[in-house]
Amino acid sequence: MIERNDVCWCGSGKKYKKCHYFEDQAKELAHQTQGKPQKQKKGLIKSDSEIDGMRRAGAFNGEVMDYIRPFVKAGISTGELDKLVHEYTLAHGHIPATLGYNGYPKSCCISRNNIVCHGIPSPDEYIQDGDIVNVDLTSIVDGFYGDSSETFLIGDVSEDARHLVDVTAQALITGIAVVKPGRPLSSIGEAIEPFVKSHGCSVVRQYTGHGIGTRFHENFTVYHHIDSDCEKVIFEPGMTFTIEPMVNRGGYQVVTDRKDGWTVRTKDGSLSAQFEHTILVTSTGAEILTMTPSQRKENVVLSVDGKVYKNHE
Repeated sequence: MIERNDVCWCGSGKKYKKCHYFEDQAKELAHQTQGKPQKQKKGLIKSDSEIDGMRRAGAFNGEVMDYIRPFVKAGISTGELDKLVHEYTLAHGHIPATLGYNGYPKSCCISRNNIVCHGIPSPDEYIQDGDIVNVDLTSIVDGFYGDSSETFLIGDVSEDARHLVDVTAQALITGIAVVKPGRPLSSIGEAIEPFVKSHGCSVVRQYTGHGIGTRFHENFTVYHHIDSDCEKVIFEPGMTFTIEPMVNRGGYQVVTDRKDGWTVRTKDGSLSAQFEHTILVTSTGAEILTMTPSQRKENVVLSVDGKVYKNHE
């Protein structure tokens, strides 16, 4: 079976997810109708027991986020934050999913300022006053994956940075709000991209959300920009996936560090922010699986530097 990030079978040299992925999925997984959006076969829908597993994984991942939250401040190294995440996860009998994934060397991703994603924590990299810092966590609990991220404002940040983080948080809320059974996956990008553009920012296109379950990445790609290919996937109760818009203050283009092969930065050097939750489609809408204990207590989706982003419903 070809995975999403493998080279496409057609010989184009492109990644499968950027080439024949959606076309093949439509042929193999969709029911035959007269060109109308297709429903997936039940192989893509989680069973009740699998949904329970996803809820446990999401809940623990949220717990880790609340645990690390008070440590994300000026003066601490990103390597120390990674160590704390690693030790907390193992102490609770679970697995940090990123450690060793395709060779990634750490237990979480920490991305500062103009780093879009996949920032590698280091004992020599210290968080400074005025930074914006994304912490991206993924946990494996009894074989199921929970995945979420938040961007933190450190001390006296610029108004430009604060604007970007606010727009990105609202972009996540906007994307979650459109998840309803029967709607196409493309609804997410169609909601997020115009919103982000209207606030003078851009949506990263090269990195996306994804289906998730007993594998880190499964089933389909979740674009946060407008893309008609996403019309081929229809929301159904029992589907689980991430929504994780990465938003740049400048252009959407990104570059990957040639030395480490992981760190992704904005091409123009502008700031970048991200928020992410793992989502379950229900009979009426979306259930957020990775809400933290503090978020559940306050009945909010996010709380950033004292600003509250209410439940999408």
